[in-house]
Amino acid sequence: MTKTADIGSKRLIGLAPTAWARWLTDDATIEALEVISGEFEWLSRAEDALIRVRSAIHGDFLIANEIQLRPDRRMPLRMRAYAGLAGEHYDLPVYPVVVNILQRGQATEVATCYHAEFLGFVAHQDFKVINLWEVDATLAFERALAPLLPFVPIMKGGDDVTLIKQAAHLLRADEDISEMGTFLAFWATFVLTRDVLQKIMRWDMVMLRESPWYNEILQEGVQIGIGRGVQQGVQQGIQQGIQYELTETVLRILAHRFGSVGHELAMRVHRLPTGQLRELVDVALDVSSLEAMATFISALPEPMPSKN
Repeated sequence: MTKTADIGSKRLIGLAPTAWARWLTDDATIEALEVISGEFEWLSRAEDALIRVRSAIHGDFLIANEIQLRPDRRMPLRMRAYAGLAGEHYDLPVYPVVVNILQRGQATEVATCYHAEFLGFVAHQDFKVINLWEVDATLAFERALAPLLPFVPIMKGGDDVTLIKQAAHLLRADEDISEMGTFLAFWATFVLTRDVLQKIMRWDMVMLRESPWYNEILQEGVQIGIGRGVQQGVQQGIQQGIQYELTETVLRILAHRFGSVGHELAMRVHRLPTGQLRELVDVALDVSSLEAMATFISALPEPMPSKN
């Protein structure tokens, strides 16, 4: 049975809430008391995470976190409501933070407050904004920020294969957070070639779809670009993941039915495009032997060369 995973904001921040809170506030005395969930079901989404913290300097307060795919013009109004409701419910000061994963565009101004005036009344709410593309990827390692490890490839300098390997190793080393490697692999498709990606990490598309950001990325496709990812586009990254998922499915079926598949046949499967791999899944379920599978693959038409 396929393992499921929660790779939304609450789960990510819950990996290291104290380190996360200290990074956001620059307060080294903070201790996270709890990551609150389920209190505002009619308002909150999977991208929200509310942390109750205690500081030797500021006392007890709340950190209202919103991690969003990219800057949204409606976010200031949302953060005003989020901070107000959290403060009223818990009777504590609120420190609101918005983390943007991807850039909307080079010229797009990212709002850092809500401000409105109506009939002589003024409503104002400041909030901290962190743009991941401006944050040095090494920070995730230097400050033991496990919530940032899956985002390393899209952070500043994160297209370094060594850093991505290091992030993958740290995630795999802890069984409780190993599923985050799937999310890391997804972001890595924006900066690594398919061959390099396959050598250092695995895909699990079912687990990836648990991410609240996956469908947003899928819908926006090539409209989103980040750093070197502009050249490939998000859609290509998703396509690579689907292709790898199908490849692994075919090989798992064959291994389950016939034992060791063998390097040569495995490589032939890896070279097939997505359309032929979809067909091969059904063939793998019915084929009588590995030799018959090899014969079937040999009879497939040569795939058209990809256009770069």
